[in-house]
Amino acid sequence: MTTQVNKTEQEWRQELSPEQYAVLRGKGTERPFTGRFVDTKDNGVYRCAGCGAELFSSDTKFDSGSGWPSFTEPKNTENVELHEDRSHGMVRTEVTCKSCGGHLGHVFDDGPGPQGQRYCINSCSLDLDTSAN
Repeated sequence: MTTQVNKTEQEWRQELSPEQYAVLRGKGTERPFTGRFVDTKDNGVYRCAGCGAELFSSDTKFDSGSGWPSFTEPKNTENVELHEDRSHGMVRTEVTCKSCGGHLGHVFDDGPGPQGQRYCINSCSLDLDTSAN
């Protein structure tokens, strides 16, 4: 069961860095190859930087060459939501945190593994918990 996090925009602005706010709350995207988790190989659980919900496991992270951390699947599908995104003249599938509604990135059907999915996620939307996995 997912706990809903409801904060005002003022609270979000106070708690998040400007880049995190632009991505998580404004549906922005960090520049490719600039995020802190692009090349990270550390073991652990990637959590939402907005609310701490468990999102992805390092076990499913792979180097997609896209410039953003990529995962084959969420750690727990109950913690993410998928939405149609028709912005920027494209049709994509947006990935958001179910708990706080924060924008994480997009999922594409060009990944490895049995489902063939690539969850392309902004580093600034994530925190890495190396004490869990």
